[in-house]
Amino acid sequence: MSTHIKAAQRVLAIETKALKELSDSLSGEFGAVIELLRDLKGRIILTGVGKSGHVARKIAATLASTGSSASYVHPTEASHGDMGMIGQDDAVIALSRSGETKELADIIGYCRRFSVKLIAMTIHKDSTLGRAANHILALPDAPEACAETRAPTTSTTLQIALGDALAVALLEAKGFTARDFKTFHPGGALGASLATVGDLMHKDDALPLIDQDANLDDVLGVLSEKGFGCAGITQGGKLVGMITDGDIRRNLKQLSTATPDEIMTRDPKIARVDELAADVLRRMTGGEQKIMQMFVVDNERAIGLVHLHDFLRAGLA
Repeated sequence: MSTHIKAAQRVLAIETKALKELSDSLSGEFGAVIELLRDLKGRIILTGVGKSGHVARKIAATLASTGSSASYVHPTEASHGDMGMIGQDDAVIALSRSGETKELADIIGYCRRFSVKLIAMTIHKDSTLGRAANHILALPDAPEACAETRAPTTSTTLQIALGDALAVALLEAKGFTARDFKTFHPGGALGASLATVGDLMHKDDALPLIDQDANLDDVLGVLSEKGFGCAGITQGGKLVGMITDGDIRRNLKQLSTATPDEIMTRDPKIARVDELAADVLRRMTGGEQKIMQMFVVDNERAIGLVHLHDFLRAGLA
């Protein structure tokens, strides 16, 4: 095994051990922070300098993308006017490995003066930051993976992991859903994976629907006009069946005498408007018999239609 791989494995082993220590050390203080942030009227302000500042930015972005109003304020800029970005209804999460980062002094003083809730993410509870904080998210005093220089490695990994834990626990505490998540991620592959059936479906005049009392010539007309390869058969406005191009081909010999009721598939598989499109796609393609089209139904009435091609265009297939 090369020395490079051994070095990498040593780093990962050190950081894995530290993460286990962090997990084992979580206490009721973590829960108290989640409850504070859940009920917060203002924003969550993240702050820190150096590598801790980079992590603070990442945590702020993660919180913002999961439904919590959060932003990053640089401590130095705060001392030169940006302190006004922190309101009395906000809560500040300050990141500092040592808890003695001098650039945080003004923000700490500001939080004391205006009774802004201060949460410390630090190793040392008895540090300047720790003593000033209302709550402490304590990090284990684990060795940095780069022992020669003590460059922030393990400590920043712990900060990122604890920030992720905060975001997910807060998301769950708020009852944040995939639909909510999509609001903050409308583009790209993530946005596509969170699209709902309602985002993709055809509706209104585009729907290929016809009453079951119609004749098959009328059904053929709907199949031809709408171009989805299927027709939904209704009775009293409710969807009772479905006829596809395949059904027509299988019944060519009796088309002149058959009725829609005789050749339609009764109780076809359906989708709901608020289902994730990815889940519906799995149902359409996951069985032995692939489904090309599926009606979207609400209160037994067809309100939309999705075709396999719609999922392809959305980047889901």
